[in-house]
Amino acid sequence: MKPENASSYIEIDRSLLRSNLSFVRSRLKKGVRLSVVIKGNAYGHGIKQIVPLLEAEGVRHFSVYGIEEADDFHECASAESQLMVMGYIHPDNLEISMKRGDEFFIYDVDQLKIVISKARNSKLEAKIHVEVETGMNRTGIDEDSLPELTGLIKKNSEHLQLTGLCTHFAGAESISNYYRIKKQRSRFKQYLAYFDKEKIDFEIKHAACSAAMLRYPDTQYDMVRSGILIYGFWPNRETLIDYITKRNLHEDPLTSVLTWKSKVMTLKEVEKGEYIGYGTSYLANRKTRIAIVPVGYAYGYSRILSNQGRALVQGERVGVIGTVNMNMLTLDVTEVEGVEKESEVVFIGNQGNHRISVASFGELSSQLNYEMLTRLPRNIPRLIK
Repeated sequence: MKPENASSYIEIDRSLLRSNLSFVRSRLKKGVRLSVVIKGNAYGHGIKQIVPLLEAEGVRHFSVYGIEEADDFHECASAESQLMVMGYIHPDNLEISMKRGDEFFIYDVDQLKIVISKARNSKLEAKIHVEVETGMNRTGIDEDSLPELTGLIKKNSEHLQLTGLCTHFAGAESISNYYRIKKQRSRFKQYLAYFDKEKIDFEIKHAACSAAMLRYPDTQYDMVRSGILIYGFWPNRETLIDYITKRNLHEDPLTSVLTWKSKVMTLKEVEKGEYIGYGTSYLANRKTRIAIVPVGYAYGYSRILSNQGRALVQGERVGVIGTVNMNMLTLDVTEVEGVEKESEVVFIGNQGNHRISVASFGELSSQLNYEMLTRLPRNIPRLIK
């Protein structure tokens, strides 16, 4: 089936992806490596589509959260690319990860003991990144566990490759977290000093995500884990404003690479005084021409957007009316000329002189960029443009 013939499909613009990647690379300090984060199915863009495009631009290090995403990566990646798993790996899957040469986070001592046992029994080397707790209070090894951790590393050095020492900041995108981030940075330096004193040497140190890379450049260390910027989005609006005002810029240097399209499946006229769709949430206050579109909340278009979402048809911005259903929604096209069956509908992207951004979904539904994008189902076809 052609992607264009599906209920909806997503276009990925390779030239815009290249441009965003160039911007991210321009913000890296000399010698700092880039790991492109492709968790959440590459933020909804599709791991299997994005990885080959980025490899063509010279990206060789990628990060995912779990084993399922790692499987997708290995189905499409070249042998030259390296993967880092930042989250959960079931003990039964550790040997698979080690055989594939994946790097992975160690976030507590019990996990390290299991990894050592698996590596010893399988005669494999585990490429580990020790994640330390600096104040995020999520995953990460804290100071109280350092003596035990240190002992395990020294006694089992033949089974471990100390690939990285890392942490994660608790909201580097917002100035409201400034003092919390400051404390985390200080605490991470204490870990660095501790391991230096213990003569335990990690190949690289890394702490910065997209927001920290921009707002706290001194946290870049040896590698940056950048996700959302690559796809043309900012961690939040505050990060964008901070960046452009400090540099006296007038335009956003990033562009979303994703366009989400569907089509009109049928049209009808609804008389004034009739309700449209389920229940009584929308009453036609005039004779209304409606377009039915085969996209609903099962396809990633939130039910929260009932009676307030927007789409583009014939180059005009139109409103979602009535309740968003599981598999379809209704648009008011009364004022739009030339709408027919199969007319193109754009939910994200450009049409004519208008644009609907992912940020607009957040403004209407309180969804983050990240949330809306990662909820785009995997079965929506992705088309490289």
